[in-house]
Amino acid sequence: MPGTALYPDAIRRAAEVIADADALLVGAGAGMGVDSGLPDFRGTEGFWRAYPALGRRGLKFYEVATPQTFDTDPALAWGFYGHRLALYRDTVPHAGFDILRRWGRQMRHGCGVFTSNVDGQFQRAGFEGDRVAECHGSIHHLQCARPCSQATWPADEFIPVLDEAHCTLRNAPPTCPRCGAMARPNILMFGDSGWSERRSQQQQLRLQRWLQDAGRVVVVELGAGTAIPTVRHFSHAALRNHQAVLVRINPREPATPRSADVSIAAPALAALQAIDDLLSHPQSNPN
Repeated sequence: MPGTALYPDAIRRAAEVIADADALLVGAGAGMGVDSGLPDFRGTEGFWRAYPALGRRGLKFYEVATPQTFDTDPALAWGFYGHRLALYRDTVPHAGFDILRRWGRQMRHGCGVFTSNVDGQFQRAGFEGDRVAECHGSIHHLQCARPCSQATWPADEFIPVLDEAHCTLRNAPPTCPRCGAMARPNILMFGDSGWSERRSQQQQLRLQRWLQDAGRVVVVELGAGTAIPTVRHFSHAALRNHQAVLVRINPREPATPRSADVSIAAPALAALQAIDDLLSHPQSNPN
């Protein structure tokens, strides 16, 4: 495995702390989905490669991913989010998700997840929904765009029909069952004062209750950078409040806050496979 060849000491140390833990806390940012083929919208050029129709109009991610777009150009807003919804529904989570889920099953107190991703990949990979906290919401749930209440509901019945050449929605957008206004994804957007955060808050409360009695926790953080550091802040809070060790896997920003933690400068899947290989064959020498 690439991770084993390039970072043998870090891989060995990560395997040791994972084997010694009572519980696994996964912290995941956009980099976790890259190995599944999902775009992470890193930089304007990356966003425009994923959405060339928006690139032709010179629209940046933060200009489209805002509640104001649902007011000024709902066909464009739902064209963008409708495409993402269809993409995430069709994407198969990479093998790293199964590795993490297996590690958690083998621990006394199991596994929990804190993620800034809105793609629902952890649930799709079989993680228990009551142990997944989506701090920025989920594209698989809807809310009123006004909003008329804090209510959210599954997006399962909405099937977007898209004009991909123009990144616009061709069919009718979903509506709020309470007031009839247009619905929007239950996602925290840029400049968003109307996000219905109750679902996310409830998820985070459940995760915190689980952590209280989780014993020795290993935090495996994957693809979470410093630009929007929500996941990193949660990881660091776990280090302060619980018997936790951090394994940070990030190809660009792997630095950790303490010498006891583990830093691996590699993509998520390669690092997870390297650690898992050592856990599965503990007598092998990664050198």
